[in-house]
Amino acid sequence: MPRDPSTPPDSVCLLRLSAIGDCSHVVPVVQTLRQHWPETAITWVIGKTEYRLFGDLPGVEFIVVDKGDGLFGAVPKLRRDLADRRFDLLLHMQASWRANLLSTAIRADTRIGFDRPRARNGQRWFTHRAIAGPARVHVLDGFFQFLEAAGLQARTLRWDLPVPAEAEAEVAGRLPDQPFLTISPCSSIRARNYRNWSASQYAAVAEYAYQEHGLALVLTGGPTALEREYADAITALTSAPVVDLVGATSLKGLLAVLQRASAFVGPDSGPLHLANASGVPVVGLYATSNPQRTGPYLNLDYVANRYPEALKAELGQPVEAVRWGRRVRDPEAMDWITVADVAARLDAALADRGASGRSAAAGS
Repeated sequence: MPRDPSTPPDSVCLLRLSAIGDCSHVVPVVQTLRQHWPETAITWVIGKTEYRLFGDLPGVEFIVVDKGDGLFGAVPKLRRDLADRRFDLLLHMQASWRANLLSTAIRADTRIGFDRPRARNGQRWFTHRAIAGPARVHVLDGFFQFLEAAGLQARTLRWDLPVPAEAEAEVAGRLPDQPFLTISPCSSIRARNYRNWSASQYAAVAEYAYQEHGLALVLTGGPTALEREYADAITALTSAPVVDLVGATSLKGLLAVLQRASAFVGPDSGPLHLANASGVPVVGLYATSNPQRTGPYLNLDYVANRYPEALKAELGQPVEAVRWGRRVRDPEAMDWITVADVAARLDAALADRGASGRSAAAGS
């Protein structure tokens, strides 16, 4: 039987190790728990990288799992960390073999996992009960189904990610004096993960944002050679004032940048979801993954969505006919997105949020 929300549990453990975007979707679940079950102790088992971003959320105990320990080191370490502890609830929110094996170190009276369509890699062997409700929903909606399975129907759609003083100091004096567009051009490097648009198209969007909205450009990203190549090419192809922060900020420093941006443009990536969590108008670029599942949750109306066309070209099928979350594996799929698509979404996002650099200047 679902737990009666009038009698909240004493303790809840959330197991979600990665990645940054997915962990950002867990944060509203945590905020809902804090607001509606304020006496419940919350523990989050999380990955080392993700902890650097979310580990200062107030009211949450974090237990960090380091990939560097290897699975055979991480499981005993987690068992030692949780020795003599038992939780009322485990929300097992990651369906992977690694997370499943780590879950054996977490003792809980009730273990809730994904339902059959979403419980990959044998997760159902490691849980007592499954979430219910539609499976073809956004990842964030799926995470809220864990609370519903526990008996809590409320939703607090809020992030409130802390930005420490040292992160503010990290970017102080480095950002433009005028309103700016942030572009984080690259997604994570994984096999057959074709999410990156071309540098020339990003530069055209930056030029449009500067000429039409008076927005300078701030480039962000990690320290990889590909991201450096993108940053150099974009900078060379636009007349917009550019601040290049690629490879030059911490994760919290990136968050400090995003919270000051007038808008964000980028592919399905961690920075995109952090921008969404920061309340920034976000234009997501989606052709190889379905934005209805993994898009910027508060900004789905502004997605440049060519996933249906790319899927039809690759498989000859509509979105409704394929597995939820099916990826397009065509290296050229992102070419379905045009500069005009993105410019139109940017116009709409800035108009709806009143965030245009020119209108801000006119009102000052």
